[in-house]
Amino acid sequence: MREPQIIKGNNHRDDRGEIQFNNKFNAIEVKRIYTIENKELEFIRAWQGHKIEKRWFSVIQGNFEIKLVRINNWQEPDPKSEIITFQIDDKGLHILYVPPGFVTSIQALVENSKLLAMSDYMLGEVNDEYRFNENYFTKL
Repeated sequence: MREPQIIKGNNHRDDRGEIQFNNKFNAIEVKRIYTIENKELEFIRAWQGHKIEKRWFSVIQGNFEIKLVRINNWQEPDPKSEIITFQIDDKGLHILYVPPGFVTSIQALVENSKLLAMSDYMLGEVNDEYRFNENYFTKL
């Protein structure tokens, strides 16, 4: 996969309860997982990304808006770059795939939202973290 995309999950409910699943997601590349909980709804965790790392995001609880920008120049990206927006909720274990070369902006849309993040590199395995000011990309 070369482009960001939602890998759709689903759920099933019966008299025993409910299960959420994603039978289309292959987790073989995942080496590390962690969760993200923003401190308040107004807080936007922007812009952070990776030149070589892949990321996958799945909402454990609540609802998130995740914006992506493909970086054309890591030293001085175009501030007017296109922003791709995804909204993901906790229904159906959907997974947002973010290929290498993107930065993300993450905002919780409802209280107590929790996001699962997955990476294909262990912490410290590569020096590949890039950050830009939250107002850097003018279309935000």
